Amino acid sequence: MASEAWTVRRLAEWATQDFKTRGIESPRLDAELILCDVLALTRTQLIIDYDRELEDPELVKLRAMIQRRRTREPMAYLRGHREFYGREFAVDRRVLVPRPDTETLIDVALKRTAERSLGTRILDLCTGSGAIAITLAKERRTARVLGTDISEDALAVARQNARTLGAYNVGFVAADLFEGVGPVLDRAGMRRRFELVVSNPPYIPSEEIATLMADVRDHEPRLALDGGADGLDFLKRIVDAAPDWLAPNGVLAMELGAGQAPAVMELFSARGFTDVRAERDLARIERVVHGVWPSA
Repeated sequence: MASEAWTVRRLAEWATQDFKTRGIESPRLDAELILCDVLALTRTQLIIDYDRELEDPELVKLRAMIQRRRTREPMAYLRGHREFYGREFAVDRRVLVPRPDTETLIDVALKRTAERSLGTRILDLCTGSGAIAITLAKERRTARVLGTDISEDALAVARQNARTLGAYNVGFVAADLFEGVGPVLDRAGMRRRFELVVSNPPYIPSEEIATLMADVRDHEPRLALDGGADGLDFLKRIVDAAPDWLAPNGVLAMELGAGQAPAVMELFSARGFTDVRAERDLARIERVVHGVWPSA
């Protein structure tokens, strides 16, 4: 008796069950997205083609993708892209996967610079894939945006994303936070201060890295996650140094972890920032702290 053919439906059901037994959080969605990518179909087209038999080359690709997901490799890495603020960004193991939580940082940045958007100078620290810098450059087309990251690998991804998305008012430089920013500004003929400094820095306490979901712990770059013993190492450095780089009434806005907002707000206030606020994400977690560096 001939073995049962691998149809789209059968493969979707088999992969869903396989992922479910391995504790993967969204087994059906992941299975269907993998099928969509390999077969170059939308999810609607996938349903229409449920009874189509898969060809051998397709099965080879599907099995390879399923095996990678079994190891909890993030779907964004498998697919090679992730949507952020309505745009598709290329991502791989060199960068952190952009998350919906970070869109809160974009909303805050745009709102707090709405009255001074023309020609705004923006600095994005720990830029990673460039999702924040590029999004701000696209939303504020007259702005001049600079992204920094200590990882040259991450910067390669960011620059490719900028080219793909046509963000021509953004540049990137290798730097440890602010270090190295000054010479770049001088060469570009830009003044050395910014109306807006944003960052999604590493903020996970070192001891908590081992407790993260396997998708994050085993695959995303630790360099982009580890915020030191209390998770505040980078946040403290940024708050301390930012006034030297902010224009009068410039804004500093940073993403942070759950429960960190009170401590970070104290850092802002102690450094001399005014109008310090915390903004909640869609899960009602205080996700972004922002404040104004007052004029003299």
